[in-house]
Amino acid sequence: METWVRFSAQSQAKERLFRAAQYACAVAGDALRRNGASAGLLGSVRQLEAHLSLGRKLLRLGSSAEALEAAKRGIHLSDTVLRFCVTLGHLNRAMYLACDNVLWAGKAGLAPGLEQDKWSQRSFRYYLFALVVNLSRDAYEIRLLMEREAGGKRGKGGESGRQLRADTRLQQLGLRLQIQLRLLIRVLRNNPPLLLDVVKNACDLFIPLDKLGLYKTNPGFVGLCGLTSSILSILTILHPWLKLKP
Repeated sequence: METWVRFSAQSQAKERLFRAAQYACAVAGDALRRNGASAGLLGSVRQLEAHLSLGRKLLRLGSSAEALEAAKRGIHLSDTVLRFCVTLGHLNRAMYLACDNVLWAGKAGLAPGLEQDKWSQRSFRYYLFALVVNLSRDAYEIRLLMEREAGGKRGKGGESGRQLRADTRLQQLGLRLQIQLRLLIRVLRNNPPLLLDVVKNACDLFIPLDKLGLYKTNPGFVGLCGLTSSILSILTILHPWLKLKP
């Protein structure tokens, strides 16, 4: 298991590059379509996008083992909420990758009778669940850091002590919102790994929402979201300190 996890980790950077190229093709294809490009050119871009997608699925073969190992490590976290979110997130990711492996077998012709639409929908559901759990974990970490930051400010007699000096309840509410917004910005600015994780998960969220028909957008927007999250993922590989832990 550990040997396969190490091998899978080596192909992660290549998979991220393939992913960025795939969604770049989606953005380019949508732009070309809007500008009235020829059907031949659009077909070539779509074919390249499909090849990149299939290549990504090949690179992800067996990655569910890595996700399961991460879930096993998450069980030992001391914080109950983090333990639940991290473990459940990795388990859903493992199921998504397992479904994706089955889908690759169908697209590669190894399982010709496979209901590809059914397995595709199933994989995107697991992907959506994983992203929702990951965003919940991000929200929990943000709340903890904001409480810690606010506690430090109160101890120093900061701006939160002045919020009740407003004349009306509406002004008090406005001041509280301003303080919370400033606190949120400060927390995210001081924690780049958390900020990157929030943006990456938020961008990725639109992909399964669109594929499942829960929130339809357009190929260009989905491609832009996928390209953005792919670039952020590549950054966390190039600079491991930017990856949110655990």
